[in-house]
Formats: sequence, structure tokens, C-alpha cells
Amino acid sequence: MSLPTRVKICGLRDAAMLDAAVQAGAAYVGLVFFEKSPRNVTLAQAAALAAMVPAGVAKVALVVDADDAQLDALLAQVPVDILQLHGAETPARVTEVKARYGLPVMKAVGVAGPDDLAALDIYAQVADQLLVDAKPPKGADLPGGNGLSFDWRLIAGRRWPVPWMLAGGLTPANVAQAVALTGAGQVDVSSGVESAPGVKDAALIAAFCAALR
Repeated sequence: MSLPTRVKICGLRDAAMLDAAVQAGAAYVGLVFFEKSPRNVTLAQAAALAAMVPAGVAKVALVVDADDAQLDALLAQVPVDILQLHGAETPARVTEVKARYGLPVMKAVGVAGPDDLAALDIYAQVADQLLVDAKPPKGADLPGGNGLSFDWRLIAGRRWPVPWMLAGGLTPANVAQAVALTGAGQVDVSSGVESAPGVKDAALIAAFCAALR
């Protein structure tokens, strides 16, 4: 069952969460490889989950400033379709990762104010997709999944030469408004469909996707 807006449910950690995302109509499922995150999975857990993802649903690996050794180990064990770079990776590093692994790269770019928009134009030249996320607060442990949103009016009507996804503070209650305001064709949610940090709620996942029908 496909939705008019493509949905990514990020930070899935077990088979029940994964099944809830697929049943609700998610186009992407995200696995987090970042030890500080409550959504972190081991390579063994991720490999088991990836094997359960049906054809037609894209498997996304979220990494934060991962070096080649980490990416080599990850991709040797876990079959993924997209690499999501969610750290301070430079445009040159994005290009390097694409060339080395031959996988599409989605680059997360944090937005808090108008000064942050230039980075989106720069990364749009090298990444296959953009993830337009809320900038984490100073000193935050997590680069994403903080449940914060930004002023969506900043990107209303803006377009880039590659597909992009809206993230940051989205919930079942506000996602339809966010899409209407920004024109986003894709959205990403993590903490907005959780009952506790790292614990996805099947009812919230279903409600989030239903809000976009």
C-alpha cells in the first residue's frame, strides 16, 4: 500500500517495529549505527532485520562520521540500499563514499535559520538525496532524533536538483501541515512515533502514515 508522500521510519530495532512500518506503508526503513543513540543496532541485529524487509522497501543505514573501516564492516554484513550520512561529512567525503561503495548517499543537513540553507545547495550537487533536518541543539549527544523541528517556512517552495526528505520533530499531529507548508514529497520520522526513546509504537506509526493519505 503506497502513500502519496513517501515515508521513512527511522531507528527500527526489532521485527515488530519493522513489521509495523512496512504494514503502515513506509517506503524506507532506517537502521541506526551510532552507539550514543537509543536506536543503535549491532551489525548482527541489523543483518537479521534487513533480511526481513520486503522487496520495494528501501533499507537505509544511518551513520555518523563513519570511516571506511566502519563502512566496510557494515556493508560486509548488512545489505542496505542507501547510506545516510548524518554527521559533519564534507561534500568531498560524500563523493568519496559514493565512489567507494557504489550506493546512493543521502546527506542530512541541519537547518535552524536562513544561514543554513546554503549548505543544502552545496550538498545537492554531490548527494543523491537530501535529508532536511532540524539542527541539533549545541552540545547535543545526538545529531538527529531529538524531536525538534525548525521553521518550515524557511524551505517553503524551495527545490533542489535531487530528491529531498523533510525531518525533525514530525509527529502524527503535525506531519500533514508540514507537507502542506513545504511541499515535501518525502518525510522521515523517528522519535515522533515512539512511546519512549528507541521504542517505536505501532499505533503511532500507523497514525503517522494515515495522516498522509
